[in-house]
Amino acid sequence: MKQPPKQRPVKDERDEQIDTHSKSEALDFMIAATQILTIMCLIKGNPAWKGSLALLFIGGAARLFYKYDKYEEKPYIQVGIGLGLIGVALFVWFGITG
Repeated sequence: MKQPPKQRPVKDERDEQIDTHSKSEALDFMIAATQILTIMCLIKGNPAWKGSLALLFIGGAARLFYKYDKYEEKPYIQVGIGLGLIGVALFVWFGITG
């Protein structure tokens, strides 16, 4: 008996939605882990809290930039720029002071 040739799977809309949802869930997990790391560093007196807090601000900015790209509403980009600047300032502070 002859078997039909295997067809290459084609990414459809459902696959795209699953991929987007999985990335969103992974980002939510990383944000929670970074928040815990920031609190642990603050409690222990480790200056790395500045770097992990900077990641949280930059992550928030990235989310707002994505929303601005989809909705094209100015408050998303304005707040995103503000959060991004705070994140960059924290990174610079962490880089200088350690």
